[in-house]
Amino acid sequence: MERPKKALKTVRKPRADAQRNRRRLADVAKVAFAEQGADVSLEEIARRAGVGIGTLYRHFPTRNAILEAIYRQEAEQLGAAATALLEKKTPVEALRAWMRLFVDYIGTKKLILPALSASTGDTSALTAYSSAQIMTAANLLVTRAVENGDIKRDVQALDLMYALYGFANTDNRPDMTSRALRLIDILIAGLS
Repeated sequence: MERPKKALKTVRKPRADAQRNRRRLADVAKVAFAEQGADVSLEEIARRAGVGIGTLYRHFPTRNAILEAIYRQEAEQLGAAATALLEKKTPVEALRAWMRLFVDYIGTKKLILPALSASTGDTSALTAYSSAQIMTAANLLVTRAVENGDIKRDVQALDLMYALYGFANTDNRPDMTSRALRLIDILIAGLS
């Protein structure tokens, strides 16, 4: 006798309001973590986002879940920014603008990654994912700038990332961002 087949469960796309709540919670959490550190209460994040704590827990059942979502969201936005910038700017100006966004990303990473590492111990999959997003975008921007004749042919995206990351990751002074932005202008000037 043949068993009746189970109906396949249809996976629904989250409702628009649920997607907005999730995005809002992540955005608000990023600001709250930047202002108060990684130990800011989840209740405070929910309050700032204008939702109940149950809504926060529905989207992010743990502190690690929201930290990881912020980190992943930042990497995805940085990756997507390359194409958007190339549509609006010359290749070299798109590269400059993207490198400025990369500096902001480093600031978020410096805040989020230690908190995740402390609680989970293993962030290798998350960092590999974000690195792939970032390097794909950086390679695209450098390739377009080379093809356009804006920068030298031997410029490699990884070299630019190491220069910015190395500087921004070791400089913890309050003026790090403005110093990193000046470094971008110096790097771009030296690439042509």
